[in-house]
Amino acid sequence: MALQGNARVEEKTEIRDGMYVQWDAPITASDGILLRADVFRPPGDGRYPVILTYGPYGKGLAFQEGNKAAWEILTRLHPEVAQGSSNKYQVFELVDPEKWVPAGYALVRVDSRGTGRSPGYIDFWSPRETQDLYDCIEWSAAQPWCNGKVGLNGISYFAMNAWQVACLEPPHLTAICAWEGASDFYRDTTRHGGIMSMFLSTWAPRAVLRVQHGLGERGPRSAVTGEQVAGPPTLPEEELAKNRIDIEAWILAHPFDDAAYRARSPEWNKVKVPLLSAANWGGMGLHPRGNFDGYVHSASRQKWLEAHGGAHWEHFYTAYGEKLQKKFFGHFLKGERTGWEEQPPVLLQVRHVDRFVERSENEWPLARTRWTKFYLHPGNSSLATEPPAASAKLDYEALGDGLLFLTPPLEKEVEVTGPVAAKLFVSSNTRDADVFLVLRVFAPDGREITFRGSNDPRTPVGIGWLRASHRKLDPQRSRPYQPYHTHDEAQPLTPGEPVELDVEIWPTCIVVPAGYRVGLAVRGRDFEHPGPQPSIPGVPYSLTGVGPFLHTHPKDRPPEIFGGTNSLHFDAQRKPYVLLPVIPPK
Repeated sequence: MALQGNARVEEKTEIRDGMYVQWDAPITASDGILLRADVFRPPGDGRYPVILTYGPYGKGLAFQEGNKAAWEILTRLHPEVAQGSSNKYQVFELVDPEKWVPAGYALVRVDSRGTGRSPGYIDFWSPRETQDLYDCIEWSAAQPWCNGKVGLNGISYFAMNAWQVACLEPPHLTAICAWEGASDFYRDTTRHGGIMSMFLSTWAPRAVLRVQHGLGERGPRSAVTGEQVAGPPTLPEEELAKNRIDIEAWILAHPFDDAAYRARSPEWNKVKVPLLSAANWGGMGLHPRGNFDGYVHSASRQKWLEAHGGAHWEHFYTAYGEKLQKKFFGHFLKGERTGWEEQPPVLLQVRHVDRFVERSENEWPLARTRWTKFYLHPGNSSLATEPPAASAKLDYEALGDGLLFLTPPLEKEVEVTGPVAAKLFVSSNTRDADVFLVLRVFAPDGREITFRGSNDPRTPVGIGWLRASHRKLDPQRSRPYQPYHTHDEAQPLTPGEPVELDVEIWPTCIVVPAGYRVGLAVRGRDFEHPGPQPSIPGVPYSLTGVGPFLHTHPKDRPPEIFGGTNSLHFDAQRKPYVLLPVIPPK
């Protein structure tokens, strides 16, 4: 591992745009490596709470430079994001210093080990990274300009490592805002229902390796400081490769939920810090599951849940999100009377087909939920609350578009809000089968209703996955509405013999108008919205409805195992259904 570069990085300080700025402040990690941070704080001798982030995107790479398409879409849809700031210090998935420093906060941005200006070995969400973040928290709290209180706030990567470091209980970690952050490294991030997600394989090269420490002159330069974002040394590719995990090979080498995954996931009984967990209904494939689980299972006595829609990076930056975050941190980090004492435990932006309506709740899942089984009917491919009487077997191509079951047009408006589960009885003519479930909504004219999701403009209502050989359940952790699979062994199928599958569909929210229909698709591959794909400049993946969260790796899904014929079974003992959380009006 090449650890070069510290000696050539020098800390610089200056006053810029009404802020006292420390560029490349050194933070000594517990193993002796020097991490580099940029610090933005009010000028003068005051003591301020810290908003801290530790992540791999390059603290010197401006949002509008590194993620141009996302920035242009964000500011076009929400012009207020770019207002009140020069935006030159704005970095992807982090708060803007020009909007937070005047409010009395110090911002500490740390390049994670092996990225940006920090040397070392890149190992995403590893125990080493978690310890680094702990060290950064305690370093920040010890600075003469800090009031001893440190909060964590950021999107995605920064939310995920916030969950993890909270388990270590750093003495000066005071509050965390986990905005759209996965938690379970196996179930949320790398393997959905046991099926390998391609996301990290594509994300790492385009989002992280472009700023790996040691790219030097081959990497970008900061538009503010003129320094190389990826550090002074320019190392050969062979050396860079030795300094980073091969995340695709790592996932392939770990098909089960082993100790390596557990080391990259939080233990909820150790998460005790006050927290705000912000989920995105349209984040299927990475984030929302972790936010809901974090709220439900964490040991914190002071915790709140918020859920919204839109793009992944959207509401974190809007006036709505900024106000919510400052209200939370003002209360816990500054002791201000922000009104947080009256904040409802659960704040939902309830999704309708054409709008969102804000509503307060007291718990999650909602106590008044009417858990309703909608049975699959083989004769007419319908969904109904009465179970089918006939016995049948429906075949579909194991790597194909599968089968679609639809309710009749709804007689009245129906709200579905909460976790979703399905029970199926499936066989294959091979020794395994991957099941992809898609919850869908259709207008009276047959047009499918999709939504602007976190990473795709045409996201369906809900998605779930399960590899049949991973069907083993943990009875202690499973709930009727959220089955929990152990993923600790493979139970191969006997060709032609049906097995019972309990499939988790990630939490969702939709108010379905009268006359519309709800559908459940049972597929053999990822959802693909019919018709031409939209094109967004700068987006490096196909927009089929699931964004970059595809499950297509040939080594994980070899066609000789997963390319046969699957069958759904119906008889007196086998009555497949989807369990929907139907919400009556308050």
